Amino acid sequence: MKKYFIRTTVATTAVLALTGCSTSNDGADNADGSASSSGTDSHGPITFAMGKNDTDKITPIIDKWNEENPDEKVTLKELAGEADAQRETLVQSLQAGNDDYDVMALDVVWTAEFAANQWLQPLKGDFETDTSELLPATVESATYNDVLYALPQNTNGQLLFRNTELAEATPEKFADLESACKALKDGKKCLTTQLKQYEGLALNTAGFIEGWGGSVLDDDGNAAVDSEKAQEGLQAMVDAYEGGIISKDSTAATEEETNMAFTEGKTAFAVNWPYMYSNAVDAGIDVEVQAPLGKDGVGVSTLGGYNNGININSKHKGTALEFMKFIINEENQKSFAEQSFPPVLSSIYDDPQLQEEFPYLPALKESLENAAPRPVSPFYSAISKAIQDNAYAALTDGKSVKDAASDMKAAIDSASQG
Repeated sequence: MKKYFIRTTVATTAVLALTGCSTSNDGADNADGSASSSGTDSHGPITFAMGKNDTDKITPIIDKWNEENPDEKVTLKELAGEADAQRETLVQSLQAGNDDYDVMALDVVWTAEFAANQWLQPLKGDFETDTSELLPATVESATYNDVLYALPQNTNGQLLFRNTELAEATPEKFADLESACKALKDGKKCLTTQLKQYEGLALNTAGFIEGWGGSVLDDDGNAAVDSEKAQEGLQAMVDAYEGGIISKDSTAATEEETNMAFTEGKTAFAVNWPYMYSNAVDAGIDVEVQAPLGKDGVGVSTLGGYNNGININSKHKGTALEFMKFIINEENQKSFAEQSFPPVLSSIYDDPQLQEEFPYLPALKESLENAAPRPVSPFYSAISKAIQDNAYAALTDGKSVKDAASDMKAAIDSASQG
């Protein structure tokens, strides 16, 4: 039976105009600027909204909470399976100032947008929450303008998969793949990854940029894709594709095409999400995994997963906060790992029993410890499109890396200026 991790998704609908960046009141303001009376002492029944594809992981946790807290029951409200439809439902409710959903499971790329629109309760003041035991990159993904606006619930990171029958040696840096590729016979592909023009291309392009020391945005939120190191990473991706290290099939590959190529023994290496491990084992592939590779060693995976945020209009924010903390306790985070739903609590990855059942956990932890969130910006959809359009042109249309980086920056700058 296949075990699937949540795959990263991104909303493609246009980002709404911002109404502000943060509230000045720790008790929080409503979207219309009026003060909210709901604080950490406000308790009662709440609703939890989440995309239906993954609610099977959270349902047992809700049941356990309800048994222990009969006066503060949580009602699950399933949203559509598609990310765009989930976001649209939440945005419509929040724009109307409704409290239909007290706690919302947000794709990590929505957190900044929702925070900038003042739709989320800032987790500061009375709402301040200890995140020291969580994987740092997950906390970063839930932070906007140096304020925590959500609690990470689960995460995901990419892995480099190796078919040991096709490639015996463990590569230590990306350049090591070249020698492994030259030794392949019988028309086997070397490395397959997701370079089709969709979100996967944005993620993998960012991985090359970050893995060579660059970044998509700088610390001030400005486009940095034209920096020397960012261009070096983009050039490395283009060179690997043109030189055959990355298979030509990759520009038509999503996660599933990558999965098929690896589990059918057609490619020696693949970059994909951890769900592919059990598929490879089931297919009889002798598989080893490690963190993705960069220029000088361990590379940078883009982060996936959900962050849980409190609706600024919730009347029972105290219960909402306690429920979000409940989800990330050790017992519940272990249950996520047992369901192949990567936890955010760092210690779970060191559990010997879980490591025996899921041998990829140490590699996944290393990947996550070196991971980078997708750019924390209210304009992420536009940033992703800019990366996709220009990276694909550099890969397939002969566009120079310099021009691709320059046009990528211009598009990102234009989006951020409204």
